[in-house]
Amino acid sequence: MNIGVLALQGAFAEHLAALRKLGANGVEIRQRADFHAGLDGIILPGGESTVMGKLLRELELYAPIRDAIAAGMPVLSTCAGLILLAERAENNEKTYFALMDITVRRNAYGRQLGSFRTTTDIAGIGPYPMVFIRAPFISSVGPKAHVLATVDGHVVAARQQNMLATAFHPELTDDLRVHSYFINMIAQVNANCCQQQTA
Repeated sequence: MNIGVLALQGAFAEHLAALRKLGANGVEIRQRADFHAGLDGIILPGGESTVMGKLLRELELYAPIRDAIAAGMPVLSTCAGLILLAERAENNEKTYFALMDITVRRNAYGRQLGSFRTTTDIAGIGPYPMVFIRAPFISSVGPKAHVLATVDGHVVAARQQNMLATAFHPELTDDLRVHSYFINMIAQVNANCCQQQTA
């Protein structure tokens, strides 16, 4: 299984390490040529969403990645990656891929001093240690998406079909279950595609 990891900034190396531990092949996406038809899924890591959005356009990665996700490519988005996916931003007029039926609030927990750790249940996974760094949260979820986890009444993980989004950083813990969940998502998508082709 080949999974692309957007490697423009943020903790992409930690995502690659998690994939390696689970037996998946992680591919760094740094330029348009790196994003190719052989990828089964993509991870949009944390970082700074404004910078990432600018680099995606400058490197001509914006359109091919957006089109692939819109066509059903599985995606795991964490922290800033969550902001890239959201259709709406509560405290920012700018949106990016705008594919997931959620509204986000950038820097919802404050700046660096607002970073924290906690443990809470994720639907389909169970209790999970969460690391938040200048994190957003999901302030509202539309009918196309569903909530997977909340912290203090705020949505911090959601899923919409092929899109999995977290406000926290699963790559910064030793717990591989979020990445494993994502790999299972990819396997399900691949299985469904095979069934449709043989139907």
